[in-house]
Amino acid sequence: MPQIVSDLRIQKILSHFEFLQAKLNENLKNEELIKFSKEYAELKPIYEKIQEFKKIKNELSEAKELFNDPEFKDLAGDEVSKLEERLITQEKEIQLLLLPKDVNDNRSVILELRAGTGGDEAALFVSDLLRMYERYSDISNWKVENISSTPSQLGGFKEIILSISGENVYSKLKYESGVHRVQRVPETESGGRVHTSAATVAVLPEAKEVDVEIANSDIRIDTMRSSGAGGQHVNTTDSAVRITHLPTGIVVISSEKSQH
Repeated sequence: MPQIVSDLRIQKILSHFEFLQAKLNENLKNEELIKFSKEYAELKPIYEKIQEFKKIKNELSEAKELFNDPEFKDLAGDEVSKLEERLITQEKEIQLLLLPKDVNDNRSVILELRAGTGGDEAALFVSDLLRMYERYSDISNWKVENISSTPSQLGGFKEIILSISGENVYSKLKYESGVHRVQRVPETESGGRVHTSAATVAVLPEAKEVDVEIANSDIRIDTMRSSGAGGQHVNTTDSAVRITHLPTGIVVISSEKSQH
């Protein structure tokens, strides 16, 4: 039976896992501790699968030895077939775990739900989707925070934006992005006709925090004053401020009526 994952690669994984275990028992700095702990957590499921794989392999070897004994040949034959199937399944699972991962898989997400075609019924559909994602988050031990929402008149949502944080959130929700459609007799329909409603779902990985240094020489600040007639503060108060980042051309204008 050909082996999907080589013994050499399995041994390398086991050796590296043992190295990480030893490192975590040392007196590490915070940055090193975070780095090795994260790598350890990512490798642990693969390590456990390999240990299970090795156990099945040993059981298979023992069953094949019994197969040569005429007294246990029939019983061992059935056991060998079952163990070989389990061994192949286990190897495939290990292979899947070893596939390269999306760099964003471990990140938290911003989840945006918006009503599409269907009016009030689409807004109710958004509400149903919201409950579904909230319950799935509870099962997965994720934290859900409501960033903003626009309710509809019948108790649904025209739009709702959530922050979902936890372990491997993006890896499990990234394929939810797109248009979701439902066909049903809505609560708003008195004639019993089936309506089609749609909602859009956007799943965005949460951006990492970065340190940005902006030199004063790269900034131009312009103050603007009211130009209308009348009023005691006209031409005396800087009512708006515009900041321009010269290297990129990015412009930010204050939304308040005071430069402060």
